[in-house]
Amino acid sequence: MGSRAVWRLSLGAAVVLLVLLQSTQSVRIQYQGFQVQLESVKKLSDLERQFAPSPRLQAQSLLPAVCHHPALPSDLQPVCTSQEAASIFKALKMMANDECELCVNIACTGCL
Repeated sequence: MGSRAVWRLSLGAAVVLLVLLQSTQSVRIQYQGFQVQLESVKKLSDLERQFAPSPRLQAQSLLPAVCHHPALPSDLQPVCTSQEAASIFKALKMMANDECELCVNIACTGCL
């Protein structure tokens, strides 16, 4: 009985460790010379929904409004230096929604 409990505890600890290891491995997206984390791109949509800059700020800036958000992840900030920031953010968000293209899902064909 004691060895069975130890075995179950060890198995549970192994599962927890695997989940933690998997969550620490960040998926990176490379696009037009920029390298960003998948998690940052997923946060981008949330930031866009919650951030409504003043109309004056929008009129003065050619950058997407999210570039002025104080919580914009640091790996996305260099995208704001590009004149094509809006189209780059759009492409990144589309890629983030297609996990097979990113090979996040091991069940997708073509992923190694």
